Amino acid sequence: TDQQQMSDYKKYHIKNSSEFIYYRGQPIPIQWDRVVTHLDDGALKLTGGRSSYSGKKRNIKFFVNHWDVCLSSESCVKVLNKRNISVHFCIDNDGTIYQLMDLNDAAWHAGGSKWNHSSVGVEIANAYYPKYQGWYERNGFGERPLIEGQKIHGKSMDPFMDFYPIQKEALKALWLACHEGLGIPLESPQTKWAVDSECKSNKFKGFCSHYHLTNRKIDCAGLDIESMLEDVKNNPKFCPD
Repeated sequence: TDQQQMSDYKKYHIKNSSEFIYYRGQPIPIQWDRVVTHLDDGALKLTGGRSSYSGKKRNIKFFVNHWDVCLSSESCVKVLNKRNISVHFCIDNDGTIYQLMDLNDAAWHAGGSKWNHSSVGVEIANAYYPKYQGWYERNGFGERPLIEGQKIHGKSMDPFMDFYPIQKEALKALWLACHEGLGIPLESPQTKWAVDSECKSNKFKGFCSHYHLTNRKIDCAGLDIESMLEDVKNNPKFCPD
Protein backbone atom coordinates (compact mmCIF):
# COMPACT_ATOMS: atom_id res chain seq x y z
CA THR A 1 0.00 0.00 0.00
CA ASP A 2 1.04 3.64 -0.41
CA GLN A 3 0.94 4.06 3.39
CA GLN A 4 3.32 1.13 3.90
CA GLN A 5 5.66 2.38 1.17
CA MET A 6 5.83 5.82 2.77
CA SER A 7 6.43 4.18 6.15
CA ASP A 8 9.36 2.34 4.60
CA TYR A 9 10.58 5.61 3.06
CA LYS A 10 10.56 7.33 6.46
CA LYS A 11 12.66 4.49 7.88
CA TYR A 12 15.36 5.24 5.30
CA HIS A 13 14.81 8.98 4.98
CA ILE A 14 17.72 11.21 3.98
CA LYS A 15 20.11 12.56 6.57
CA ASN A 16 22.16 15.71 6.11
CA SER A 17 25.14 13.87 4.67
CA SER A 18 25.13 10.27 5.81
CA GLU A 19 27.07 8.51 3.07
CA PHE A 20 29.35 9.05 0.10
CA ILE A 21 29.81 8.08 -3.52
CA TYR A 22 33.25 8.17 -5.13
CA TYR A 23 34.74 10.12 -8.04
CA ARG A 24 38.48 9.79 -8.79
CA GLY A 25 38.79 8.05 -5.43
CA GLN A 26 37.43 11.05 -3.55
CA PRO A 27 34.17 11.01 -1.56
CA ILE A 28 31.12 12.99 -2.68
CA PRO A 29 28.46 13.44 0.04
CA ILE A 30 25.02 12.02 -0.75
CA GLN A 31 21.87 12.76 1.23
CA TRP A 32 20.76 9.14 1.52
CA ASP A 33 21.39 6.65 4.29
CA ARG A 34 21.36 3.40 2.30
CA VAL A 35 24.49 3.49 0.14
CA VAL A 36 26.91 0.62 -0.51
CA THR A 37 29.89 1.45 -2.70
CA HIS A 38 32.45 -0.67 -4.52
CA LEU A 39 34.82 0.07 -1.62
CA ASP A 40 32.50 -1.26 1.11
CA ASP A 41 31.83 -4.66 2.60
CA GLY A 42 28.74 -6.14 0.97
CA ALA A 43 29.48 -4.50 -2.37
CA LEU A 44 28.05 -5.87 -5.60
CA LYS A 45 31.01 -6.74 -7.83
CA LEU A 46 31.43 -6.05 -11.53
CA THR A 47 33.84 -8.25 -13.46
CA GLY A 48 34.23 -6.42 -16.79
CA GLY A 49 32.79 -4.09 -19.39
CA ARG A 50 34.43 -0.85 -18.33
CA SER A 51 37.28 1.48 -19.22
CA SER A 52 39.61 2.94 -16.63
CA TYR A 53 40.90 6.48 -17.11
CA SER A 54 43.90 5.82 -14.83
CA GLY A 55 43.70 9.16 -13.07
CA LYS A 56 42.90 11.29 -16.13
CA LYS A 57 39.79 13.33 -15.45
CA ARG A 58 36.81 12.19 -17.51
CA ASN A 59 34.52 14.77 -19.14
CA ILE A 60 31.14 13.76 -17.67
CA LYS A 61 28.27 15.69 -19.24
CA PHE A 62 25.10 13.73 -18.52
CA PHE A 63 23.39 11.03 -16.48
CA VAL A 64 21.35 8.16 -17.98
CA ASN A 65 18.47 6.36 -16.22
CA HIS A 66 17.76 2.70 -17.02
CA TRP A 67 15.41 0.07 -15.65
CA ASP A 68 17.07 -3.32 -15.37
CA VAL A 69 14.14 -5.70 -16.13
CA CYS A 70 15.46 -7.78 -13.21
CA LEU A 71 13.94 -8.67 -9.87
CA SER A 72 16.75 -7.12 -7.82
CA SER A 73 20.05 -5.28 -8.11
CA GLU A 74 21.90 -8.48 -7.26
CA SER A 75 20.34 -10.26 -10.22
CA CYS A 76 21.02 -7.20 -12.39
CA VAL A 77 24.74 -7.34 -11.65
CA LYS A 78 24.80 -11.03 -12.53
CA VAL A 79 23.31 -10.16 -15.92
CA LEU A 80 25.79 -7.31 -16.42
CA ASN A 81 28.69 -9.63 -15.69
CA LYS A 82 27.33 -12.32 -17.96
CA ARG A 83 26.97 -9.82 -20.82
CA ASN A 84 30.31 -8.10 -20.06
CA ILE A 85 28.68 -4.69 -19.70
CA SER A 86 28.53 -2.31 -16.76
CA VAL A 87 26.89 0.65 -15.06
CA HIS A 88 27.97 2.99 -12.26
CA PHE A 89 24.97 2.54 -9.95
CA CYS A 90 22.08 0.23 -9.14
CA ILE A 91 19.06 1.18 -7.03
CA ASP A 92 17.46 -1.83 -5.36
CA ASN A 93 13.82 -2.42 -4.44
CA ASP A 94 14.29 -1.08 -0.91
CA GLY A 95 16.00 2.12 -2.07
CA THR A 96 19.56 0.96 -1.45
CA ILE A 97 21.98 2.67 -3.83
CA TYR A 98 24.87 0.47 -4.94
CA GLN A 99 27.89 2.14 -6.54
CA LEU A 100 29.64 -0.45 -8.69
CA MET A 101 32.66 1.49 -9.96
CA ASP A 102 34.44 4.83 -9.64
CA LEU A 103 32.66 7.60 -11.54
CA ASN A 104 35.86 8.51 -13.37
CA ASP A 105 35.73 5.15 -15.16
CA ALA A 106 33.50 4.81 -18.21
CA ALA A 107 30.79 2.15 -17.95
CA TRP A 108 29.36 0.26 -20.93
CA HIS A 109 25.68 1.01 -20.39
CA ALA A 110 24.41 3.45 -23.03
CA GLY A 111 25.08 1.51 -26.22
CA GLY A 112 27.65 3.77 -27.86
CA SER A 113 31.19 4.80 -27.00
CA LYS A 114 30.41 8.51 -27.44
CA TRP A 115 27.64 8.24 -24.85
CA ASN A 116 29.48 5.87 -22.52
CA HIS A 117 32.55 8.07 -22.23
CA SER A 118 30.49 11.19 -21.48
CA SER A 119 27.97 9.79 -19.02
CA VAL A 120 27.11 8.19 -15.71
CA GLY A 121 24.43 5.48 -15.62
CA VAL A 122 22.06 3.86 -13.12
CA GLU A 123 20.05 0.64 -13.37
CA ILE A 124 16.89 0.81 -11.25
CA ALA A 125 15.50 -2.55 -10.15
CA ASN A 126 12.16 -3.24 -11.83
CA ALA A 127 11.14 -6.46 -13.57
CA TYR A 128 8.76 -4.36 -15.73
CA TYR A 129 6.15 -7.04 -16.54
CA PRO A 130 3.07 -7.12 -14.23
CA LYS A 131 3.24 -10.92 -14.12
CA TYR A 132 6.06 -10.52 -11.57
CA GLN A 133 3.93 -8.60 -9.03
CA GLY A 134 3.51 -11.77 -6.97
CA TRP A 135 7.27 -12.09 -6.50
CA TYR A 136 7.50 -8.61 -5.00
CA GLU A 137 4.59 -9.26 -2.66
CA ARG A 138 5.94 -12.65 -1.54
CA ASN A 139 9.33 -11.08 -0.82
CA GLY A 140 7.95 -8.28 1.33
CA PHE A 141 8.33 -5.32 -1.01
CA GLY A 142 4.62 -4.87 -1.67
CA GLU A 143 2.77 -4.33 -4.89
CA ARG A 144 4.41 -2.07 -7.43
CA PRO A 145 2.46 0.83 -8.95
CA LEU A 146 1.33 0.23 -12.54
CA ILE A 147 1.73 2.68 -15.42
CA GLU A 148 -1.06 2.56 -17.98
CA GLY A 149 -1.66 4.53 -21.16
CA GLN A 150 2.01 5.40 -21.59
CA LYS A 151 3.41 6.12 -25.05
CA ILE A 152 7.04 5.92 -26.18
CA HIS A 153 8.41 6.83 -29.61
CA GLY A 154 4.83 7.47 -30.68
CA LYS A 155 3.62 3.95 -29.83
CA SER A 156 1.28 2.88 -27.04
CA MET A 157 2.71 0.60 -24.36
CA ASP A 158 1.01 -2.24 -22.54
CA PRO A 159 0.62 -1.64 -18.78
CA PHE A 160 3.93 -2.07 -16.95
CA MET A 161 5.28 -1.78 -13.43
CA ASP A 162 6.57 1.53 -12.14
CA PHE A 163 9.36 2.14 -9.62
CA TYR A 164 8.59 2.17 -5.91
CA PRO A 165 8.35 5.67 -4.37
CA ILE A 166 11.44 4.96 -2.26
CA GLN A 167 13.42 4.17 -5.42
CA LYS A 168 12.46 7.53 -6.90
CA GLU A 169 13.52 9.30 -3.70
CA ALA A 170 16.86 7.49 -3.83
CA LEU A 171 17.23 8.48 -7.47
CA LYS A 172 16.65 12.15 -6.66
CA ALA A 173 19.29 11.98 -3.91
CA LEU A 174 21.69 10.41 -6.40
CA TRP A 175 20.96 13.08 -9.01
CA LEU A 176 21.66 15.82 -6.47
CA ALA A 177 24.96 14.22 -5.44
CA CYS A 178 26.04 13.90 -9.08
CA HIS A 179 25.06 17.50 -9.72
CA GLU A 180 27.07 18.76 -6.77
CA GLY A 181 30.04 16.43 -7.18
CA LEU A 182 30.34 16.21 -10.96
CA GLY A 183 28.75 19.46 -12.08
CA ILE A 184 25.99 17.80 -14.15
CA PRO A 185 23.33 20.51 -14.67
CA LEU A 186 19.87 19.90 -13.21
CA GLU A 187 18.33 19.95 -16.68
CA SER A 188 16.01 17.54 -18.50
CA PRO A 189 15.78 16.94 -22.28
CA GLN A 190 13.39 19.12 -24.25
CA THR A 191 11.79 16.03 -25.82
CA LYS A 192 9.54 13.83 -23.70
CA TRP A 193 8.83 10.13 -24.40
CA ALA A 194 10.98 10.07 -27.57
CA VAL A 195 14.56 10.45 -28.80
CA ASP A 196 15.95 13.90 -28.08
CA SER A 197 18.19 15.36 -30.77
CA GLU A 198 20.68 16.89 -28.33
CA CYS A 199 20.96 13.62 -26.38
CA LYS A 200 21.42 11.60 -29.57
CA SER A 201 24.16 13.93 -30.84
CA ASN A 202 25.96 13.88 -27.47
CA LYS A 203 25.47 17.63 -26.95
CA PHE A 204 23.10 17.32 -23.98
CA LYS A 205 24.17 18.20 -20.44
CA GLY A 206 21.82 17.03 -17.70
CA PHE A 207 19.67 14.03 -16.73
CA CYS A 208 17.97 11.81 -19.32
CA SER A 209 16.64 8.29 -19.83
CA HIS A 210 17.92 5.65 -22.22
CA TYR A 211 15.06 6.18 -24.68
CA HIS A 212 16.26 9.77 -25.18
CA LEU A 213 19.37 8.38 -26.91
CA THR A 214 17.89 5.81 -29.27
CA ASN A 215 14.50 4.56 -30.43
CA ARG A 216 15.71 1.02 -29.81
CA LYS A 217 15.17 1.58 -26.07
CA ILE A 218 12.06 2.29 -24.00
CA ASP A 219 13.57 2.76 -20.52
CA CYS A 220 12.64 4.72 -18.49
CA ALA A 221 9.23 5.53 -20.02
CA GLY A 222 6.94 7.10 -17.44
CA LEU A 223 9.77 8.58 -15.36
CA ASP A 224 8.97 12.30 -15.23
CA ILE A 225 12.49 13.70 -15.06
CA GLU A 226 11.43 17.34 -15.33
CA SER A 227 9.07 17.11 -12.37
CA MET A 228 11.55 15.13 -10.27
CA LEU A 229 14.30 17.66 -10.95
CA GLU A 230 12.00 20.36 -9.60
CA ASP A 231 11.80 18.33 -6.38
CA VAL A 232 15.60 18.17 -6.32
CA LYS A 233 15.87 21.94 -6.77
CA ASN A 234 13.40 22.43 -3.92
CA ASN A 235 15.50 20.25 -1.61
CA PRO A 236 16.50 22.47 1.34
CA LYS A 237 20.08 21.21 1.00
CA PHE A 238 20.30 22.31 -2.65
CA CYS A 239 22.39 25.46 -3.06
CA PRO A 240 22.26 26.94 -6.58
CA ASP A 241 25.57 27.94 -8.10
